[in-house]
Amino acid sequence: MTHLGTAIVGTGFIAPVHLEALRRLGRPVAGVLGSTPEKGKAAARAWGLPRSYDSFDAVLADPAVGVVHLASPNRLHFEHCKLALAAGKHVVCEKPLAMTAAETAELVQLARQSGRVAAVCYNVRFYPVCVEARQRITSGQIGRVYHVTGSYVQDWLLHETDFNWRVLAAEGGALRAVADIGTHWLDLVTSITGLEVKQVCADLRTFLPTRRRLKGSIETFQAKLGAPGETEPVAIDTEDYGSILLRFDGGASGCVTVSQVTAGRKNCIRFEIAGSNGAIAWNSERANELWLGHRDAPNEVLARDPALLGREAGHFANYPGGHDEGFPDTFKQLFRAVYEYIDAGDWNAPRPFPTFEDGHREVALCEAILRSHREGRWVTIE
Repeated sequence: MTHLGTAIVGTGFIAPVHLEALRRLGRPVAGVLGSTPEKGKAAARAWGLPRSYDSFDAVLADPAVGVVHLASPNRLHFEHCKLALAAGKHVVCEKPLAMTAAETAELVQLARQSGRVAAVCYNVRFYPVCVEARQRITSGQIGRVYHVTGSYVQDWLLHETDFNWRVLAAEGGALRAVADIGTHWLDLVTSITGLEVKQVCADLRTFLPTRRRLKGSIETFQAKLGAPGETEPVAIDTEDYGSILLRFDGGASGCVTVSQVTAGRKNCIRFEIAGSNGAIAWNSERANELWLGHRDAPNEVLARDPALLGREAGHFANYPGGHDEGFPDTFKQLFRAVYEYIDAGDWNAPRPFPTFEDGHREVALCEAILRSHREGRWVTIE
């Protein structure tokens, strides 16, 4: 095993998820960089880290750091990825990889030239039963894929007083619900089916064109119901909801709905894949179960159990059957795949994790979806 140290860039909602997963894997974390030196110092104290950094340059200059985890705001990803790769660091970047497809295409080329490992955090792939679904489809168990349907819905932006930097295009990009959660669904189903999206037709809506922002800051998913304080109106230029028709290569069709204003759904991802010989469905609210549909036999529910899963899925399931694994475990398993690959040192081997190429594909899809919505027509992915 290598002993490359890791630096985490960011101190918001997802940064401690990275930290916890790395610690569970026994990977040393050298320090953290916050948006300000004060935030970095506070995080280092709270998380028990040996140091905080005052700048991104200081992160890259630390000889103890071999891998940089980027949990920073979207608009910083492009610059941070470029600098980290140029410094010879491996990179694990939160999605989206960058703000535009032109930027992500450049990062793909830089990653190839650097010879470093470059991954994107599409963690949903690593629910063990989702890995199992991919194995079953790849082996032909459901036959030819006819169509894929599903959704990713949440309620954390239901009220006009729900505010976060992601609702502003200047901070998070022109798309919000589609880019923030829809890309997770798209990455999940394309990785499971092995199909690429070729055309999209999208309908997007902003139900709350004005939101009330507290005069102060609110962390992602911080409880805000009834939060006191003075607010100010802010015009919103990103979507709350979207429905997208999909055409895949090979002739399969699909549709997905994304929403961040669906009351009662905290973080619900669903897909159903229909094939010529059977169907497979999954719901993240029952994350340890995979539904298997049959025409001429009783349907089945496969519970996550390493003893019952295929070899690949079993590798990413660490607890016995009946001992559920969830959201934090997907990050552990994603990072496990990345760091095992680094340990092996064979850069020509297939990469069993989402790469910068996958990150580029998702941003290109987002741009096509936005264009489709604005022009009211099917758009082909370039």
